[in-house]
Amino acid sequence: MRAIVKVKGAPNGTKIRTVPVPKIAHDEVLIRVDLAGICGTDLHIYEWDNWSAGRIKPPLVYGHEFAGTVEKAGASAKGFAKGDFVSGEGHIVCWRCNACRTGNAHVCQNLRVLGVDLDGIFAEYVKLPASNVILNDRKIPLKVAAVQDPLGNAVHTAFSGHPSGHTVAVLGCGPIGLMAIAVARAAGARLIVAVEKSPYRLALARAVGATHAYADGAKALEEVGAMTGGAGADDVYEMSGHPLLLDLALKIVKPAGGVHILGIYHDTAPVDMNAVVFKGLNVRGIHGRRMFDTWTRMQGLLASGRLNIDPVFTHEFPFERFDEAMATMASGNCGKVTLHW
Repeated sequence: MRAIVKVKGAPNGTKIRTVPVPKIAHDEVLIRVDLAGICGTDLHIYEWDNWSAGRIKPPLVYGHEFAGTVEKAGASAKGFAKGDFVSGEGHIVCWRCNACRTGNAHVCQNLRVLGVDLDGIFAEYVKLPASNVILNDRKIPLKVAAVQDPLGNAVHTAFSGHPSGHTVAVLGCGPIGLMAIAVARAAGARLIVAVEKSPYRLALARAVGATHAYADGAKALEEVGAMTGGAGADDVYEMSGHPLLLDLALKIVKPAGGVHILGIYHDTAPVDMNAVVFKGLNVRGIHGRRMFDTWTRMQGLLASGRLNIDPVFTHEFPFERFDEAMATMASGNCGKVTLHW
């Protein structure tokens, strides 16, 4: 089969190669990849930054966001048949550690990540443990089914707070930030304030449901104060991984409010702990999707017809043009970028 492979640790180290179709064990499922999404993690691997150099072991087929069709199921992979429309949870967990056994498998102590620690989905076929395969409602559009991994991150972030009837601030409007806006809107948020420096993505934020959008954090802080009678936002979703927006999150949130952090920080980020203490804030880190509570809630939102992420999809490329797709991602002038064979 064809696959996009990180063949060596270098910025130009990604090539399309012919590799063996994965062989499945009795409890695994072989899936034909019909559509894949590009994640920020994939861009890091492509560009070969310090994180990639310390984590990735080439050669590696990377990628983890996808939807596809079951090709074959192992003898113990009950409930799946050839032709099923599926997606997959990309966190491969042990189900034995303390985290897994206490309902927190998303932070498994022995976590392996599809497309990072083992071969992923930038290929014609991928194999997954049957426990990680998600049956999709055929009414879900292929492009939406393919991005349930990042959409699940947005759902997990939004519902770690209480968006219904509340004022929500979303700091950083990359694809997951945009999805979080759509989720907050579907959940009935009163006001949704987006902060993003990119004019392109600010326009997408408005299209997906932001009631107010600002390029300037100081202006957003002032306006949120005016809109809430000086209280501040009930919940803040920090999606950027930028220290300045983390600082803004602590300022823009109301006393006893929630700051929910999905952004990944490349360097140590200073935190005003006095603001956390004296405002009595609930600060929570968000990692992946709760297995499988988030998936159930997300698919319920999709089935309700209230969740619309169509504006998030801006570019689609054939896999053969992956260099162009990665350059589009790196430019920031995009929403979600997808690949197909």
